[in-house]
Amino acid sequence: MTSDPLLQPFRLKHLTLKNRVMSSSHEPAYSEDGMPKERYRLYHAEKAKGGMALTMTAGSAIVSRDSPAAFGNLQAYRDEIVPWMRALAASCHEHDCKVMIQLTHLGRRTGWNKADWLPVLSASPVREPAHRSFPKIAEDWDIERIVADYASAAQRMQEAGLDGIEFEAYGHLMDGFWSPATNHRDDDYGGSLDNRLRFTWQVIDAVRKAVGDDFIVGIRMVADEDFATGLSRDEGVEIARRLAGSGKFDFLNIIRGSIETDAALTKVIPIAGMRSAPHLDFAGEVKAATKFPVFHAARISDVATARHAIASGKLDMVGMTRAHIADPHIVRKVIEGREHQIRPCVGATYCLDRIYEGGEALCIHNAATGREATIPQSIERSSRPAKSVVVVGAGPGGLEAARVAAERGHAVTVLEASGQAGGQVRLAAQNQRRRELIGIVDWRLAELERLGVEIRFDTWAEKDDVLALSPDVVVVATGGLPQNPPLEAGGDLVTSSWDIIAGAVKPAENVLLYDDNGGHQGMTAAELAAEAGSKLELLSPERFFAPEMGGMNHAPYMRAFHEKGVAITINTRLRAVRREGNQLVATLSSDFAQGWQGERRVDQVVVEHGTLPLDDLYLALKPLSINGGAVDYERLVEGGDIFPETNSDGGFVLYRIGDAVAARNIHAAIYDAVRFGIRY
Repeated sequence: MTSDPLLQPFRLKHLTLKNRVMSSSHEPAYSEDGMPKERYRLYHAEKAKGGMALTMTAGSAIVSRDSPAAFGNLQAYRDEIVPWMRALAASCHEHDCKVMIQLTHLGRRTGWNKADWLPVLSASPVREPAHRSFPKIAEDWDIERIVADYASAAQRMQEAGLDGIEFEAYGHLMDGFWSPATNHRDDDYGGSLDNRLRFTWQVIDAVRKAVGDDFIVGIRMVADEDFATGLSRDEGVEIARRLAGSGKFDFLNIIRGSIETDAALTKVIPIAGMRSAPHLDFAGEVKAATKFPVFHAARISDVATARHAIASGKLDMVGMTRAHIADPHIVRKVIEGREHQIRPCVGATYCLDRIYEGGEALCIHNAATGREATIPQSIERSSRPAKSVVVVGAGPGGLEAARVAAERGHAVTVLEASGQAGGQVRLAAQNQRRRELIGIVDWRLAELERLGVEIRFDTWAEKDDVLALSPDVVVVATGGLPQNPPLEAGGDLVTSSWDIIAGAVKPAENVLLYDDNGGHQGMTAAELAAEAGSKLELLSPERFFAPEMGGMNHAPYMRAFHEKGVAITINTRLRAVRREGNQLVATLSSDFAQGWQGERRVDQVVVEHGTLPLDDLYLALKPLSINGGAVDYERLVEGGDIFPETNSDGGFVLYRIGDAVAARNIHAAIYDAVRFGIRY
């Protein structure tokens, strides 16, 4: 028996959880037609294979038709979900991983103009800023049918062979009745705490009647909304006491905070630069007050913190949800003494930002997560003869290409022009709030050292340098260089965002920053300039601000901009720059009003317009390669040999990845690297 607190079993009623690690409910938006089909199943099965004890599926499976999916939610109100959930549960049970699902009615946290265009409802007609809906007041007949819908959904999950369910009660309909901020009713469901809990008791009583006393039923609940007019800490803890003492619930999964705005959401689910495990102590206090099984997850991203949470008695089960998106094999690596090989969650929150912006969850530096059908989490050795692989560039894409090739059993040499690895990741990490991003680089460097990969720094690789290594495969991962936006004049007068971020150029006193990209690059340069004391105007041609960035990452930038008095102008283009005396004059134009023109007189114009591929080496090697640099995209997606032989005299396969192809992002470079690298 191990002494590691994380690996101790936990008894929950009749259920034995083999260790203390779980993935809390979240919606990766992998559903198809509202069902958890193969992609959804493989995602959870991979975490089960990785050793966790409990995977909580669904970021709120919806129990009623008038709770339309806000971000890919599973549709628990349909009978068709049963066989899909049964298959998912069976896949996880093969690895002794228990499976539960979160059930909810979203209440006001969705939109009326989705699915069947039914009206959104809540306890009272209080608008939720995030989804912008004006809800109607839940009537008696609404409450009656939704209570019945909860019971039916629970029965479906029991029939599917799941080990339990949990209700969602933070930011949704159930706790919409709890909170004074959202419940202004003067009937039997408003006013006193007894009244505000009436709907909850009706739901749990109906569910217990449907599934019996033995089926596990818990609740993920807010126990303190942490704002002046919301549910107070005292009332929240009292609700926890009442639920725990009722004999009707089996566990509490504790949340602190509010999720109705992006800024509030980041306090509940902290991102890079914010505190680790900020609500762990509070969850422990609820456990002490209730003497009841308590689960919790909120930026518990490393094993040491998770171990402390269990060892200190604050939690019974610790959720490491984003950490398992980065590495679904955390527990297995702990068991095998390979804790140092865990791919770290770097807090980028690319996963959640994509979900909330209508995409699917993807880890910024693990391209296999969500693509388990085509990309393995553990790279296997190639069945083909070992090759000599040369990777040019040690940014995130190049490092990943080298790692994958080495895991495949190939001999790998990396050539890097600078004195250190990291490329644009190292640049991004100059923002101290995002310094954890360097974990993307550090983890790969450690893996390359373990795999015996040689990295030659301070080597500006030319064609002959590559050919001297007699490669079978050459991967060009040289990245790109910043480029100016199209200007009529003054391109030589502007400063790139890279120069500001790297510290090569100091921000001036009065700065105009033109961001024609809409991602972290321009926003980071703006934040650094504002922090340096510049009077700053941030100019964008977009009709909404920073479109390449999700709301959670948007929040800390806006906090800095408001605190530093940054002016923001949208729908406006930078047309030209000229010098007048000691200042620069920026000429502005509009896409909407032909002939409109504006000017700004400033000390410095900073521009962000993505990158231009650094492709000289690629173009020099292309005629010497077997495939002429070509990739068969159809076979890349569907299967088969991806490098066509177009030159029988060629000496090696050549391909490029990441920004060496076109300006994209970290995930794109890593995805390129792994999906090409596993094919030879």
